[in-house]
Amino acid sequence: MTGQPIRLRERLHKLLPTRDTLGAHPWLQPIASRVLDPRLWRFQEEAVARGVAIGAFWAFVIPIAQMPVAVAHCSWWRANIPAAATMTLLTNPLTIGFWLWLAYQLGALVLGDAAAALPDAGGGAAAWLAAMGWPTVLGMGLLAVSSASLGYAGVKLVSRLRVGLRRWLRKLRRQRPGVHA
Repeated sequence: MTGQPIRLRERLHKLLPTRDTLGAHPWLQPIASRVLDPRLWRFQEEAVARGVAIGAFWAFVIPIAQMPVAVAHCSWWRANIPAAATMTLLTNPLTIGFWLWLAYQLGALVLGDAAAALPDAGGGAAAWLAAMGWPTVLGMGLLAVSSASLGYAGVKLVSRLRVGLRRWLRKLRRQRPGVHA
């Protein structure tokens, strides 16, 4: 294969819906004017941090239609829509099995030994769902809150590190003789 590899930004641009596509979505019609607000599409630190948190939260809270719900939430909290839409892709058909397993393990750990007792094989699907449901729901809730918190803090930290690095490099350039900033 010749040519340059496709960059992540270009892939995401092709994968994510555009402003006009989201504005025309039937579920978003009541808030279409707010969704098309240019401030929700700019990459500013606070808006991106909010978008990452919102997208990560809704990725774990609901199994389907995460993106429209995250977009609606972004219009309410003035968060970056592309960041939120990207983060909803955390849970997708390829990774949902892993996240459900992890959520069950986390929920069973929090609930204790009562959640670890699984019904015998003759109990049927309803018995298995009843035994595994609450630990999984609790685990998904914990994953939603923790991923939203970590995502928000992570964006803030990376932004602060970027600003600090720029200042440090500028200071180094000023200290060198013969080099202009």
